[in-house]
Amino acid sequence: MRLDLFLKKTCIVPQRRLAKEICDGGAVQVNGRAAKAAQELRAGDVLRLLLPRRDLELRVLELPQGNVARRDAGRYVEVRRDVARDPVGTLFEGAAGEEDDDDNESDGPGTD
Repeated sequence: MRLDLFLKKTCIVPQRRLAKEICDGGAVQVNGRAAKAAQELRAGDVLRLLLPRRDLELRVLELPQGNVARRDAGRYVEVRRDVARDPVGTLFEGAAGEEDDDDNESDGPGTD
C-alpha cells in the first residue's frame, strides 16, 4: 500500500492530498530514509513524521484492506514516540518562560 494512502486510511493525516504534500516535502521517513508518497509500505516498517507540532514515530502493524473506521485506526499502527513540538519555541530558543518586565507596566496617559 502507498504511504500517502496508509496515512489517510489510518487517520494519521486527514486528507490524502495533505499526506502527499508532507511526504513529498521531506517530512516523512520510512525505516530511517526519506520517503515519497508513492513508497510502498509493509507490516513492520517504522514511520517517522516530523509535523509542525508533533514528532511522531509509528510501527506499521498491519495494512488495512478497504476503508477503516476511525475507532479501528489504532489497530494498524503502534505509536513508538509522540512528542509535542513548539514551532515558535524552536525559532526563539531561550525565550520561552522568560518574562519581560515592560509588559506589566502601563504606558497610558498620566504615567511617568
